[in-house]
Amino acid sequence: MRPGCPKRMVFGPCGGVRDDERCEVAEHRCVFLDGPLPEWPGDARPEPPATTSVLLAAAAQGPVVLADLSVVPFDRGSVRRVVAELAPVADGLLAGEHAGRPDFPPALLAAEVRAAGGTPWTTLACRDRNRVVLEQELAGLAAVGVDGVLCVTGDARGPGVRAGASQVFDLDGTRLAALAADTGLTVAVPESPEAPPTELRPARVAGKQRAGAQLCVLNHGRSPARVAAFVAASRAAGATLPFVAGVAVYTDERSARVLQRFPGLHLDDVVVERVLAAPDPRAAGIAAAVAEARALLAVPGVVGVNLSGMGSAAGEDDGARVKAAVAHELRGTA
Repeated sequence: MRPGCPKRMVFGPCGGVRDDERCEVAEHRCVFLDGPLPEWPGDARPEPPATTSVLLAAAAQGPVVLADLSVVPFDRGSVRRVVAELAPVADGLLAGEHAGRPDFPPALLAAEVRAAGGTPWTTLACRDRNRVVLEQELAGLAAVGVDGVLCVTGDARGPGVRAGASQVFDLDGTRLAALAADTGLTVAVPESPEAPPTELRPARVAGKQRAGAQLCVLNHGRSPARVAAFVAASRAAGATLPFVAGVAVYTDERSARVLQRFPGLHLDDVVVERVLAAPDPRAAGIAAAVAEARALLAVPGVVGVNLSGMGSAAGEDDGARVKAAVAHELRGTA
């Protein structure tokens, strides 16, 4: 582990490095910015003979939509309602893991999504689980038949968030991806194209692929042109896996500002202010998300988009309706 990293990472840095190069949760400079980044040891894993993932199979035929699953925590009814809105128009539903908003265990939540008719993609984070519990969750996700797992180190809790609860970080996202691949799951990994050190992150994508990743889900970038440059640089670094690019979905002040404040994410601030100042911010926000998605889908190597964010400050059900409206437009069914 790199001395001084609060997340005890080996294959860092995380995606939350701030623009001024500060650590996500501490005041010091990110320790991975000094010296070369660690490389995944050994040979790359062989390509799996065939994918059983619904999302990846669909991506081989055309653009796909992955939608964030934003639900009321510990509420099966909320899961059913949100899945009913999104499942008809999304190829996969991505359940997140939030530092200050715990929910059902990942395997249980995935089972609930499947029972409601959705195709679950599950985010599994290292923050709250040691290696044994991570292995248990991976086995549970495989037993449930999850479509894929997004392996992340996880956001560290800031001061005052779940005070007194320990943070584990036995593993980081890259090592978790290798464990997930050993389990036989379809493995996705994240990357933040515009978080420092931007010039080294394309090689991290290639390293994560060598560890077992089959898909890279990108955090938000300021523009499709910047995302295109990052994907091209990742290809030059040896990454051959497909990319799903993040699309910011917001229709009001709160849903926009939450995304803008998140470490490692970058939005087009001019577009944000234009949406918020529009006579109908809801319609403007949906139109902005559709335009961004279409531009990202034109980038070589990008096979899909991730409709990301809460969508609406009016609650999870309304946020699902907003994301469904974006997906309808992208599929040409509105």
